Amino acid sequence: MKATITHYSYQKLGHANHGWLDARYHFSFVKYWNPKRTHFGMLRVINDDMVQAGRGFALHSHDNMEIITYVKTGAITHRDSMGNEGRTNAGDVQVMSAGSGITHSEMNNEPIETTLYQIWIESHTQNVTPRWDAKEFPKETHSDGLLLLVSGQPEHKESGALFIHQDAAIYGGKIPKSSQFTQTIKHQAYVLASKGGITLSLKEGASQTLTQGDGAEITNTKSFIITANSEAEIIVIDVPPDEQN
Repeated sequence: MKATITHYSYQKLGHANHGWLDARYHFSFVKYWNPKRTHFGMLRVINDDMVQAGRGFALHSHDNMEIITYVKTGAITHRDSMGNEGRTNAGDVQVMSAGSGITHSEMNNEPIETTLYQIWIESHTQNVTPRWDAKEFPKETHSDGLLLLVSGQPEHKESGALFIHQDAAIYGGKIPKSSQFTQTIKHQAYVLASKGGITLSLKEGASQTLTQGDGAEITNTKSFIITANSEAEIIVIDVPPDEQN
């Protein structure tokens, strides 16, 4: 099958503004419903959230989902029914395996707004013991590629990445203007232009420019080229299709 890049403009994403929360939805979520945008393989949710200072997500429950939070600016404070508590800063990541069921809150206790990506990936194993973890990652720019942030892929077992119960991986980080590198993937990728602008290119010749907030699906290839059109922050989510679960 032919390799493809499918672009999703930030301005055309689902949108809900609750005052304390201003959210853009890459896939159908709560009251936003788009039958053509319900998932991308085992990737179920990408919400681009802005949370007002002193506000947040009150106690609520999940099960059998891998929930990853990438903080773009500010910080988020997590508390859950397993007794976990932690503050995740800009550029860092937290993961929660909801498993058999967990109740948690995510609050912006900072004096400024917090922006973050909330990413949900379906678990490949049902009803595991719930868990939470977080990790700080280097904040400097890297011209030669992205850092491995999260992975449940067996080949990444000793990488130091945050673990999830799925054969998926998340890469991310900041790259300087004009840098270019090849990103390899195992399955298919969803790319997020968190900051700045980038161009995605396939060896077959197709290319697509993304501006800040945009997303893109890349299918039927094991690698693609990323070029930074400005200093940029990028997230690449390598996720299996449904039939591999």
